[in-house]
Amino acid sequence: MYNETKVEKGQASLFMASGFAGDVSGMNLAQKNQRFLKRTLLNPSAKTNALHITLNFHPSDKLDGEKLQLIVSEYMEQIGFGDQPYLVYLHEDTHHPHVHIATTNIQADGKRIDIHGIAYKLSEGARKSLEQKYSLVVAGAAKQEQGVKLRAAVYGESPTRKIIANLVTAVMKQYRYGSFAEFNAVLKCFNLIAERGAEDSRMYKNKGLMYSILDESKQRIGIPLKASAIPSKPTLVNLERRFILKKEKVCQTALRKKIGELWDGQRPITKKGFTSALKKQQVDVVFHHNAQGRLYGLTFIDHKSKIVFKGSELGKSYSAAAVTSRFGTQHSVIKQRVLVPERHIKTSEVAAIERLQDLTSSKTISYLDMVLANSDHGYMRAIVKKKRKKKKQQNL
Repeated sequence: MYNETKVEKGQASLFMASGFAGDVSGMNLAQKNQRFLKRTLLNPSAKTNALHITLNFHPSDKLDGEKLQLIVSEYMEQIGFGDQPYLVYLHEDTHHPHVHIATTNIQADGKRIDIHGIAYKLSEGARKSLEQKYSLVVAGAAKQEQGVKLRAAVYGESPTRKIIANLVTAVMKQYRYGSFAEFNAVLKCFNLIAERGAEDSRMYKNKGLMYSILDESKQRIGIPLKASAIPSKPTLVNLERRFILKKEKVCQTALRKKIGELWDGQRPITKKGFTSALKKQQVDVVFHHNAQGRLYGLTFIDHKSKIVFKGSELGKSYSAAAVTSRFGTQHSVIKQRVLVPERHIKTSEVAAIERLQDLTSSKTISYLDMVLANSDHGYMRAIVKKKRKKKKQQNL
């Protein structure tokens, strides 16, 4: 359970409870779950039997324990969950105070509370009334999409719901992409990820999506947010309508030029150098690997033009195989020319080995004998011995 894990880490505390007999602070996780299980068993056919709610407050809101309890209790009453059992966790690992409420929508008589559209049907009205009654900082308007400053999401800087909703909407409407994978590639640049869920899940079949914030190690953090809970409704169905808006030829030439400039002069370049150089030009490159670690594709994200291209769309010279073949090419040529370890080898010795590859005369062998007279390179002496033996066999 997400909230209980936070409690164990000292990042949250069980703030209050309702509908639980006895002192809930002395209950373990199994006992808490048992309370909810008894209620959900009253309606085993219900597909949705649980609800998770987050109430976020502005850092300047003056909230003591008593005031916060009143706000939570009144909120639950206004959305029709006042008589339901619920647990409230206060999270203290972010820059703003917020609580997580875990409850069930199965009532004591076994009937199910309909939670479809509860966010805009009931929760929005409850929020506004409580903001006014308790002099809380009013939540921002839905958002000014084009005014959103696009930068990587940082968990805890502001309410998770707000971070995800603002960034996802901005990416959805400002960028041009031709597939769900390309849309997701842009999201990952801003520490977000969109997921469809398991193939047999209801969300997958209905083309719904779940959005999550990623931490520095690209692991999911915090509570995910359904696409249907975001005002812009960035579901897969709505994204697919935008795939056809991508104009592939509009910015291809400019992007090819940026990439091509890195090859000028045949200068050696590494994968790190390649990605860093493009990033300075507001281009991110994503390397795609399969489960076995094999590279199978590249995606270029031009943040200046706000468009996404697969390497193959730009041409064969920009495919994964073509691009990666250029990494370290000159270094490998040098290594092929030097047949022996460079350590302790004199310039004259290297020159002798190069001559030996093309000449087999007795003069060459004699010259090498003199050069290697005091050498400790057994590999080099072995080559001389092999060439001398071959020369004798030819003379027979």
